[in-house]
Amino acid sequence: MTSNGPARAELHLHLEACLRPATARELAERSGLPLPKQAPYQDFAEFSPQYEAARDLVLDLSVLHRVAAELVADQDARGVTFSEVNLCPASYGGRIGADEELVDAVLDALPRDRCGLILGIQRAEGPQAGWRTASLAIRYAGRGVTGLGLVGPEPPGPAHWYADHFAAARDAGLMSVPHAGETSGAESVRATLDHLQPHRILHGVRAIEDPAVVADLADRRICLDVCPTSNVNVGVAPDYAAHPLAALVRAGVPVSLASDGTYLFDTDLDAEYRHAADDCGLTVAELESVAATSMEFSAHG
Repeated sequence: MTSNGPARAELHLHLEACLRPATARELAERSGLPLPKQAPYQDFAEFSPQYEAARDLVLDLSVLHRVAAELVADQDARGVTFSEVNLCPASYGGRIGADEELVDAVLDALPRDRCGLILGIQRAEGPQAGWRTASLAIRYAGRGVTGLGLVGPEPPGPAHWYADHFAAARDAGLMSVPHAGETSGAESVRATLDHLQPHRILHGVRAIEDPAVVADLADRRICLDVCPTSNVNVGVAPDYAAHPLAALVRAGVPVSLASDGTYLFDTDLDAEYRHAADDCGLTVAELESVAATSMEFSAHG
């Protein structure tokens, strides 16, 4: 399925991981910083510093705006109807500006009819520091920020730490869209369901380890924003054939497909649909259902 097919949304994109290759090279040459290595990776430990290297290439607010604008242009060229982009302002530590300046720079590049911005709490920073991002997201609710996220390796930051943050975000009209079920198993997905009341879960694929969690996702119609290429590269699945995508879809779990990061994982939404069909075994009807699900569960759905 390609851009000529049904309308599709891409709901799991990390801004800095979507640098254009030419832009990444230009910024690395300008700054003297290393060029982030693209996939393949052996595991999450190899991938993680490459993400940090990509973020380091965002040299100032004008570069941040440029990266966001180029992402929009690239998604338009791929025929993606709606995109949701993740940003963690606190991860910059004030290096290029205040958190509000970062959000403004990105939102200025994202057309609201085609894009939404998710602000992510870094799990390991703890509940008190997490309010910095949650409060920021709430202030921008209705102004282009569509959701509150939770990112980073799962064990250092359990879901229950952030229950109040996500409750406040939902009360403000934001979606609850945390990561879970990537670096930890089905127990992390269960905790996310219990404490964060998610609209969607980014990744979530290790729910397959517990049939009761899979059944709950299906019964409650919680969408998983699944990124097969990313999962294979960080060790969530050994290869595409062993990826739980098809099993989740056939268990009735709503699923969208996404790239996670077009540059770092050397992929895009068209490639993810091809892998879903050719390597994960989804039928044409299942792919069409996934595309419809992506639109239904988007902030614009």
